[in-house]
Amino acid sequence: MRKPKLYLETSVWNFCFADDAPDRKLATLQFFEQIKLGAYDIFISNMVVEEIAEATVRKRELLFHLLAEYQPHKLAIRDTVLELAHQYLTQGALPVVAEADAIHAAVATVHELDALISWNLKHLANLNKMAKINAVNLACGYTKKLELITPLEVINND
Repeated sequence: MRKPKLYLETSVWNFCFADDAPDRKLATLQFFEQIKLGAYDIFISNMVVEEIAEATVRKRELLFHLLAEYQPHKLAIRDTVLELAHQYLTQGALPVVAEADAIHAAVATVHELDALISWNLKHLANLNKMAKINAVNLACGYTKKLELITPLEVINND
């Protein structure tokens, strides 16, 4: 059976160190344990790298170390990604202030991944946004449904 292909948006990496949110941190660490066991193929884009680069020096070091440890596949942000992200913003699937989130969703869609994993409940991992993003995707010719979910919804507690 094929492993699910998951795009890990920046918030997922951040929550590995979120001492102020112990439940989410625990779920995220459990999710990363499953990644270590080979349960998923994981992906990022340069948008994740750019967002990490904006963190404080210490946090940036921790996050880049984590990226080096897990070695996610890096996907290109090509013109088709930028065009789709623009459609999310102009069609109201995401607010204009959420340009980075639009790019994350567009990368996962254009590269036909199974899900975008995020702790961003406002702009990404919620049913309303998932429906709106998938409606834009369908209108733009992308027929594979993109799941937008949290690490908690992915971890296997068997």
